[in-house]
Amino acid sequence: MGAGMALNRVGVYPGTFDPITSGHMEVVRRSLRLVDKLIIGPATNIGKGPLFSLEERIDIIKDEIQEFAEIDRDRIEVVPFDGLLIHFAREVGASVIIRGLRAVSDFEYEIQMANMNARMEPNIETIFLMASDRHQFIASSLVKDIARLGGDTSQFVSKRVFQRLKAKFATP
Repeated sequence: MGAGMALNRVGVYPGTFDPITSGHMEVVRRSLRLVDKLIIGPATNIGKGPLFSLEERIDIIKDEIQEFAEIDRDRIEVVPFDGLLIHFAREVGASVIIRGLRAVSDFEYEIQMANMNARMEPNIETIFLMASDRHQFIASSLVKDIARLGGDTSQFVSKRVFQRLKAKFATP
């Protein structure tokens, strides 16, 4: 690289984000230290029917990133994707895929996926960010279960997401 040439490292952070949790937001925050541009990619094709529609999940993510400083918000884009993650990463010009790891149980699946992706596209690296102690056990599926059963999810998600979850499970 020549002197003064700007490096524009694009990272993709894929997930279902159904809903986005404090743990996801921690990964977003930390990812911004590693890349110049971060693309948050909510997957459109999630097997089990999502609680929140794709449109809702995009809105929620966009709401959540409003809490960042403008300089960081300008570096984040929310782009939904369908199909293979590696194709999506290539399409958006990403050089890294960012994955959050909560526990050892995540690792086996994630390492297999990273290895497959590396085979298909050797120029795209996968970076694993370990969840901090505070967020290690937070899974969207557990958050939804707690909300569904009338429990308090406020310590696992933002106030905005908490309100949306309450609204989803409010009895008419």
